[in-house]
Amino acid sequence: MGPSRRNLRSHHHASSSSSAAINEPFRPAFDVLDVDHDGRISRNDLQSFYHRFCHEVDDDTIGSMMTAADTNKDGFVEYEEFARMLEIAVCGGCGGGVMKEVFRVMNKHDGDGKLSHKDLKSFMEWAGIAVTDQDIDDMIALGGGGDRSDGVSFDGFMQILNLEP
Repeated sequence: MGPSRRNLRSHHHASSSSSAAINEPFRPAFDVLDVDHDGRISRNDLQSFYHRFCHEVDDDTIGSMMTAADTNKDGFVEYEEFARMLEIAVCGGCGGGVMKEVFRVMNKHDGDGKLSHKDLKSFMEWAGIAVTDQDIDDMIALGGGGDRSDGVSFDGFMQILNLEP
């Protein structure tokens, strides 16, 4: 079974309502960044995400991310703010910069500009999303790659997410 538009949320965030997945298309990404699972993204969540998954990030970068997304200025990014930021980014408001950063973080193993089978599998496992090797192969195929050795470009990644640039 491939990833074709199914909800890839981890088991503790699963919803029995399929309309939730349709109405909240960015929920899986939000849930990954909401490290403490309190329903909102804080500075600490972002710092934990970067520290645990890829690398250290300076406070100025975290501050910039929070400032850009926290439109109500309460110190947290709620799902609606997060979704609005991604919709703007995907629709060209900032050239897809947010999604390019997500892609860069996922491309941690060799930094070659393509998400390999290993990159995708590693990220999904880290995020607590159970996938098989076949699921990853299906993602690569969906993203325009031929097989697991081809990997997925940024444009292919956007196709996987159904957010073509």
